[in-house]
Amino acid sequence: MTLDDLATRGLVLLGCGKMGSAMLEGWLKGGLPPASVWVTDPQPSEWVRAQGVHINEDLPSDPAIVLVAVKPQMMGDALPSIQALGNGTTLFVSVAAGTTIAHFESVLGAQTPIVRAMPNTPAAVGKGITALIGNAHASDAQLALAEELLQAVGQTVRLESEAQMDAVTGVSGSGPAYVFHLIETLAKAGEAQGLAPELAMTLAKATVAGAGALAETAVEDPTQLRVNVTSPNGTTQAALEVLMNETNGFPPLLKEAVAAATHRSKELSNG
Repeated sequence: MTLDDLATRGLVLLGCGKMGSAMLEGWLKGGLPPASVWVTDPQPSEWVRAQGVHINEDLPSDPAIVLVAVKPQMMGDALPSIQALGNGTTLFVSVAAGTTIAHFESVLGAQTPIVRAMPNTPAAVGKGITALIGNAHASDAQLALAEELLQAVGQTVRLESEAQMDAVTGVSGSGPAYVFHLIETLAKAGEAQGLAPELAMTLAKATVAGAGALAETAVEDPTQLRVNVTSPNGTTQAALEVLMNETNGFPPLLKEAVAAATHRSKELSNG
């Protein structure tokens, strides 16, 4: 299955909020014809309406892909509308948090090709990372196509088992919020040392964004990058002695935070 199959058979986007819209924008920029896309959404945005895609029309009988991007609480109402496409050659790709492959198989049919994916919010600016795993009926070609579609909003990684999805949620799914909180607290700490709030926030945002970009592009790993910045007995070392404390610094705090998010993800997945 290739992108040409999408243009011929069609792609259905079930739900087109922020995540769905970000992916749709990437696909259209990549050359997918708007006439090959069907969007089903009770409240499509003005931007979606302006793209020339099919909106809330009858779906094609055998689309190449149905991408499920509705909120988890809307899943119960949304899935029955596409149930007839199950147990066939249509690949279902879900980016809905907390909904397992087994649940999709129970609604759509046990023979349905399904890929479960976990993107994160930086997808909105093309800087996301998405973890994915397919069921036994998703072919290598279908997995490759799903990966290509998801790369429209950033990087992708494949998981070895669906059980890893909860930990992925704890690290990259919820992770942007940890970084946003770091920016908040770094700016507040700057204020406490006498900086004006606006200046402190500007410095904090640029520092975190720049460090992230450097970590992603540098040959060295983050450990070496940290060492590079840390002069012996200098200012950075003084700060790191606080942050790297094994009792109450970053290591135990982030370990506890990611564990809490992972545990909650398991609870939500189990209903």
